[in-house]
Amino acid sequence: MTLQYLQKLAQKRIIKLKRSFEKHQFNYVFNSKTLLSHDMVLAEAEAGLLHQATHENHELCLSSSDPVVRQGTRLKIDLEAQMKDSCIGSPERILIQVPDARFSPAGFSLFSNLIESLNYIGVDARVLDWNEDIRGALEIFKPSILLSSDNPEYLKRIDWDSVNQYKMHSRLYVGLSAALEEYESTPLLPRLAWAKQHRIDFYYSYRDEDYVRSRLEYQPFFDAGFQIIFIPFGANILHYYPVAGFQRDLNYVLMASRKREHIQYLKNIMNEYSGFLDGPGWKQVKSFSFKRERDRYIYARAKVGLNVHLPEQTSWACELNERTYQLAACGVPQLIDHPILLNKIFGRESFFIAGSPKDYEEMFRELIAHPQLGTDKALHAQKEVFAAHTTLHRAKSLIDQLKLL
Repeated sequence: MTLQYLQKLAQKRIIKLKRSFEKHQFNYVFNSKTLLSHDMVLAEAEAGLLHQATHENHELCLSSSDPVVRQGTRLKIDLEAQMKDSCIGSPERILIQVPDARFSPAGFSLFSNLIESLNYIGVDARVLDWNEDIRGALEIFKPSILLSSDNPEYLKRIDWDSVNQYKMHSRLYVGLSAALEEYESTPLLPRLAWAKQHRIDFYYSYRDEDYVRSRLEYQPFFDAGFQIIFIPFGANILHYYPVAGFQRDLNYVLMASRKREHIQYLKNIMNEYSGFLDGPGWKQVKSFSFKRERDRYIYARAKVGLNVHLPEQTSWACELNERTYQLAACGVPQLIDHPILLNKIFGRESFFIAGSPKDYEEMFRELIAHPQLGTDKALHAQKEVFAAHTTLHRAKSLIDQLKLL
């Protein structure tokens, strides 16, 4: 082994040890009140959900003292009236493979939201369960579109011979996610060869269209003759919206899978302040269960919604995470780092945007000291998300794009 190789090996080891220490330190100094109150907050949210008819009564919400509840209720009523059955009569019947929530909470959320939104706008859509035999689903539901993911765990659960046999006598377009090998995916060219062999018809992406069309790493999809359609993240306003009758008594709420970036931005905040933390991967969360209809009752109590993105999202104008839209729809004042796409999707008046971990901490302290600062920005963000960035908008756009296949 060369000296240069040994130096690189030692450097990697040092970085790994440093990250391990930071993670241990973060877990050790975590605010004890947050840990002790976790189960109680969940129980109180469940209790609120049991009285949903009261907390979500339109008259009560429209007369609420909280302006984000009043505005959000009006926007939700108007958008639902506009979108309900707006695509009824569409010839498409869409079958979407949905992973088990324990395998992929994000995938379960994204696909479930899309199916629910398609049905709401009048398009027949249904789940292909994680362990379901596709042959029966094809013959009974008779889909015209099948969506899966270009991920081995998804693909191995589908009997592709049955899919191709079905295609011999019925119209069926099959779409997979357009995943780059740069982000822990397998090499792209063999995947494209497999797609040709198995008669895949198109790809889809959650990423911004301008990003996909400008980034050279996507060119092999187009060179192979595939179209890519676009289904960006959005807020499912059938679940994420403000509810009445709660005080903002939680300093912060963060519901997210644990990522390394959280430590850098949140270690001091989560040491000094109590709040609510939930999601897979956190040592502080003893048991996690995904329940989206409960989340709005927790967000209703948040003084600040914390949001931190992945390095890819802060280096490229590729996407905003789903949480950005959900917090906005619920009317939570949002403290966010600076994903590059944010400037294109939302105005600067909609969020508290931090350029560094130090800025993030300072803005958080300011928001806690002066909670009224958050209301105006929350109102701006809520108005923008209901205008163009809900899963109902995404579902309708999907139907429009499918017409062009």
